[in-house]
Amino acid sequence: QVQLVESGGGLVQAGGSLRLACEASNTFSLYYMAWFRQAPGQEREFVGAIRWSLGNLVYGDSVKDRFTISKVTENTMYLQMNSLRPEDTAIYYCAGSPIWGISVMSTANYPYWGQGTQVTVSS
Repeated sequence: QVQLVESGGGLVQAGGSLRLACEASNTFSLYYMAWFRQAPGQEREFVGAIRWSLGNLVYGDSVKDRFTISKVTENTMYLQMNSLRPEDTAIYYCAGSPIWGISVMSTANYPYWGQGTQVTVSS
């Protein structure tokens, strides 16, 4: 079992920045870690993912060139969010997968999830 805990959410003005953190209880079984987000009344959306051991990154189209995922320690991942827009308002979730070769954009491939952290961007 892997426990994931997000932190760093909050209220920010449009154009501002926030950095989210995801702390894992352990990552030795994980091939991928990812960020998803969910706005009210919408489906959970892929933000980005990292192949944990090799560092390969992939991002969703809506955040490409604005958001950056980084592996800080063996158990910690950051999501740096710049140039924030009101449409980035959502609950942000950290996820982990021990399954090799998955489609990283699908929520169904991640058995481990954090509780989420709220990000609100005001216009």
